[in-house]
Amino acid sequence: QVQLMESGGGLVQAGGSLRLSCAASGSIVSINTMAWYRQAPGKQRELVAKILSGGSTNYADSAKGRFTISRDNAKNTVYLQMNSLKPGDTAVYYCNVVGFLGPGGTVSEFITWGRGTQVTVSS
Repeated sequence: QVQLMESGGGLVQAGGSLRLSCAASGSIVSINTMAWYRQAPGKQRELVAKILSGGSTNYADSAKGRFTISRDNAKNTVYLQMNSLKPGDTAVYYCNVVGFLGPGGTVSEFITWGRGTQVTVSS
């Protein structure tokens, strides 16, 4: 099993910054993709940013120039630095991790979601 521990959400004024963290733990052999999604009330969950094992990144248009995703492979942790936050960024942010686990020597792929962390941006 793989567990994700998210932290860093909260309430911030427009123009402010927050840094989200998500640490993966368990019988992890390797992690391929680490990503952040968000879901606002009444809307579908959408990709915010993702980072591959080699470090390449993809961002939603709404995040480009304001958000930065990074990862610490030694700690199996992904970060999302969010600057110049807007009220439209208000949502629950979810961490998503794809990789391989191998308890007892049997390797299998996993896809795991965090429970989500609330980000609220006031105007």
